[in-house]
Amino acid sequence: MSDCAFLVGNGAGFSGDRVDAPLPVLKTLIASGRPSAMFFETLGERTVALAHLEKRRDPNAGYEPMLERLLDPILEPAKQHGIPLLGNWGAANPPAAARAVAKLALQKGLPDLRIALVEGDDVTGLVAGGQLPVHEADAGLDMGAWRLIAANAYIGAEPLIEALNQDADVVVAGRTSDPALAIAPLAHHFGWRMDDWDRLALGAATGHLLECGSQVTGGVFWDPGFKDIPDPANIGFPIAEVTADGGLTITKAANTGGIVDLRTIKEQLLYELHDPSHYITPDVVLDIGECAVEQTGRDRVAISGLRGHARPDTLKVTASFEGSWLGEGEVSVAGPNALARARATADVLLQRMKIRGLDVRARVDLIGVASVHDSDQGALWRGYDGPEPPDIRIRLAVESPHRDDADQASREVLAMLCCGTAGTGGARWRVTPRILTRSHLVLRERVPTRATVRTAREIAA
Repeated sequence: MSDCAFLVGNGAGFSGDRVDAPLPVLKTLIASGRPSAMFFETLGERTVALAHLEKRRDPNAGYEPMLERLLDPILEPAKQHGIPLLGNWGAANPPAAARAVAKLALQKGLPDLRIALVEGDDVTGLVAGGQLPVHEADAGLDMGAWRLIAANAYIGAEPLIEALNQDADVVVAGRTSDPALAIAPLAHHFGWRMDDWDRLALGAATGHLLECGSQVTGGVFWDPGFKDIPDPANIGFPIAEVTADGGLTITKAANTGGIVDLRTIKEQLLYELHDPSHYITPDVVLDIGECAVEQTGRDRVAISGLRGHARPDTLKVTASFEGSWLGEGEVSVAGPNALARARATADVLLQRMKIRGLDVRARVDLIGVASVHDSDQGALWRGYDGPEPPDIRIRLAVESPHRDDADQASREVLAMLCCGTAGTGGARWRVTPRILTRSHLVLRERVPTRATVRTAREIAA
């Protein structure tokens, strides 16, 4: 490792990721003795919408529900070793997330912990007022019948850099772009200009490779017997080593499972890229068209040849709408003649929708026979002529504009415990709101952002 290397570790790739993953990463950063930062990417397109619904229910909710669990084991050592922690944990409620961090800091005897609150991504008013053009990919979506929940712009690294310039120990943001969480500490450390496109491309590639956590260290890549990885129960999360001269090496936390090799790197590099020469982020357009990857050691891959182009004038906005209702019900059959019993149960459930006059779109999947690739009409399970499965899980899924219809339909699965075939058991059902999303574009000057840094003591006061 170069003496001038700056290390960036990742502690989460999505909301719901492993809460014990960050500590090995932090220990590795500390052991390196190098200047470092760590980021957490916990937002997906729907995650923000669901968080806004939680905030409606409880004004103190709407941020990453595992925030305290993620930070509890690492907050004190990170502060002690000067390793800033950045995350889009704020989701729909960054102020509440900052208060949660402050409360945890006080519990750990860190009243002077400096917490940055990054705001400005919420552009609900602009979408509600019909002021933003719809992205061309979603131009055919008509949301006129649906109620707007929220709209959030993907902001870039600049307010995060501003927070680090104010010596923030923890940076709490809402909807950022994923690469911005890595660009910010790198630009802050190396003093990159925000129009140095090749350097920003290096940061964007770093964020892109690390953003999904263990996806670059063997998660999702893992395919037993075909693409094996060691110790998957303890898969290590990734760390990037970036040098002032533009070097980038990906490795992972020490003493952990998983793997970093040419295959994992290539798969993650191409993840979510429509055009490898034109990957648009708020800070830079990344071009990996001529990049090279080289295995330089065990669990070490170097990436070179990255290029950057000028950032776009607009930012992406994801607008979320209250859609219809999803009802799900499941029940199992097992033993001799399970296939015939499952088919009969499926037919009865579909008939019950019609008998009761429920306003639903329904489908049944026979898990163990056909579920992932089947049609709403059940062509695969109806035509299945393979070996008799020893057990089958019958899943009814319905969609309705009316919650009660979705609930009543999914409850029909429960009735099969006594009204169904022999040996039916293990029923469950639930109803959840469906969230619809549509993408818009907004001129970046219409999204003013700000970073406010206060101590844990000041926030809690």
